[in-house]
Amino acid sequence: MRKLISSSGDEVIIPDNPERIISFSPSVTEILYQLGMADKIAGISAFCARPEATRSKRRVGSYGSARIELLEELKPDLVLTISGFQRKFSDSVAERFPVYMFELPSTVAGILDLVTRVGIVVNRIDEARQLSRELLKKVPVQTGAHNVRGYLEIDLGGPVSFGSMSYITDALYLMGVNSIYRNFSSEWLMPEDDFILRNDPQIIFYEHKMYTKLSDADMQKIVIQRKWDGTSAGKTNAIFRTPGTLDYFAHHGPSFITEVMPWAMKQIESAILE
Repeated sequence: MRKLISSSGDEVIIPDNPERIISFSPSVTEILYQLGMADKIAGISAFCARPEATRSKRRVGSYGSARIELLEELKPDLVLTISGFQRKFSDSVAERFPVYMFELPSTVAGILDLVTRVGIVVNRIDEARQLSRELLKKVPVQTGAHNVRGYLEIDLGGPVSFGSMSYITDALYLMGVNSIYRNFSSEWLMPEDDFILRNDPQIIFYEHKMYTKLSDADMQKIVIQRKWDGTSAGKTNAIFRTPGTLDYFAHHGPSFITEVMPWAMKQIESAILE
């Protein structure tokens, strides 16, 4: 057994080689799969959707809640969560089970660090360092001037954008985009339409609610309703909605680097060329 300090500040006793892991963090779940630990995962949250193989895993709760009777039935020797919204939930589960809470990344480098930290906790250190190294090579970086004004919004039951403490803002900067909310000292915030219009973004990214489909007509309604069609982004057709029905920018697992950033970089480059 090992004693590790969780990001909550609590000392957690963890098996040398966990055999029954429950992960409530979609990013941590994706990392576990990439570390070759699929057979060690006893349960996941309803929002753990990457990779597709997660469909075969038992759902034991939502992002911030769980059915305690299921946890007791599965008898996990390790429960993994992440800070932020899951903090109070982590504390309640820790009263009955060993819970290790990781820190929510605030930078793209933090995503790489999360990979390594997960590897340390589940005792797959070499594999995690190798994965982190491979991901580092794939981080797209814009070497030119960072002079593109950008705005990114995610529907999380309402409009949400991101400030200086978010890995999303950091990722945009690496790709040459200055978020209009980059100087706000927060991870997330509720955007104001007047502020968006005054700052006239040249590129806009929009992520709809997870597991929902958004048609072109639906997207156009949002653009008109929010008056984004009058922004520089609207006038140059540089408003992009994220593909698919899963969370995209909201997901901070390895695929954020291998899928989300390359897709965003492609849209940014197309907007700059136009």
